[in-house]
Amino acid sequence: MRTNITLTTLLLTIVLILSGIIGVSAGSSGMHFRETISILAGSGDPESMTATIIWQIRLPRVLLAAAVGGTLALGGLVFQALLRNPLAEPYILGISGGSAIGAILAMLIGLSYFPGVALFSFAGSLLVLFFVTILAGTTLGNTMLSRDSLLLSGVMMNAFCAAVIMFLISMTRSFQVQHILYWLMGDLASMQKNHLPILFMVIPCFAVIFILARPMNLLLLGRETAAAMGINVKSTVLLLLVINSLMVSIIVSLSGLVGFVGLVIPHIFRLTLGPDHRLLVPACILGGGSYLIICDLLARILPSSGEMPVGIITALVGAPLFIMLLLRRST
Repeated sequence: MRTNITLTTLLLTIVLILSGIIGVSAGSSGMHFRETISILAGSGDPESMTATIIWQIRLPRVLLAAAVGGTLALGGLVFQALLRNPLAEPYILGISGGSAIGAILAMLIGLSYFPGVALFSFAGSLLVLFFVTILAGTTLGNTMLSRDSLLLSGVMMNAFCAAVIMFLISMTRSFQVQHILYWLMGDLASMQKNHLPILFMVIPCFAVIFILARPMNLLLLGRETAAAMGINVKSTVLLLLVINSLMVSIIVSLSGLVGFVGLVIPHIFRLTLGPDHRLLVPACILGGGSYLIICDLLARILPSSGEMPVGIITALVGAPLFIMLLLRRST
């Protein structure tokens, strides 16, 4: 198993690096692949326009895309493990919507990104998580969570969050509406270098979830079985829910709402690698990052002028692919 984890992680790391280099190289101001590598390696001219574009604009955006893709894919994997339901993911359960409400409120009252927007986003995600568990007839102290009732409650809260977001937008001054709407569809263009330290806050969340990969495997067997194997079900599920909400809220506050990543990527790797979360956790982080880098690249180069929100690409690619996965699963 350790050999499989090492080989898979190494292969997907190479794919992520290659995707990142392609993402940095391609764009409206095209640059040669070899030139990009020389600048990233520190052997190019650091004062050139190409170096400025790479270090100030494209590389931070590629890092954001990698973090968003990896976080959302991992978030979907965790929720699917806890609910034992392949349709669970942060967007459908309303966690992303709650984060968006908190972030929009912070923007409207003029708070700075950190800590204002990030903290409001996290508070919104936790509030939605609390109401979802209440509506499902469960509490965080009585997990395992009910699969069907929690998923339906999440769908209800997601619809409610969408209504609240539209209400807030309708009450917003006209010059802010376009920015908020674009951000809601998945906006990676606003990433700046001073946001990178905040972005790296998701890395400890990745580490905690990887440590809990074996307990997640046991939770798939049922609450009683997991408890009999020495797992503290209550503490494990609570920790996973809070960590998941924290990392998703950080990402949503930076990128807006990006859908389908948390559905598609875990499905692909579960079909190809099997159900072991010790293998799936690093695969989703790395594979999700590569996937969103490529989606963001398409969002930048497909329009004849300007660019489109990356959430449009993930929906166009993810929805048909997810339908194919469902059809394959049912046959």
